[in-house]
Amino acid sequence: MTEPVDDCPVEIALAAISGRWTTLVLRELLHGERSFGELRAALPRLGAKVLTERLTEAVRRDLVEREVHRAFPVRVTYRLTPAGRALRPLLISLYRTGTELAALASPNR
Repeated sequence: MTEPVDDCPVEIALAAISGRWTTLVLRELLHGERSFGELRAALPRLGAKVLTERLTEAVRRDLVEREVHRAFPVRVTYRLTPAGRALRPLLISLYRTGTELAALASPNR
């Protein structure tokens, strides 16, 4: 058995969505550009500190683009980059697989 390597496509995809809440933040951005406040409202159990960390990491990974709108008050929006949008099929597949696994684990099946 070999160890995972940095250029393994599976490892690259998993690294892109790693971190608690990351998939949910990306899911919200799949619907289009969102402000920090809009993301907080969509994910009310997600604290501001963790949301900031997830967005910062997504920007660093070139999955999300951050835009500062020069107005009063200053407004910051986030949107997926082409690399972020490329994760859509993966997120859909994970959702479907999770739904299937939950059904299989259900005591009523």
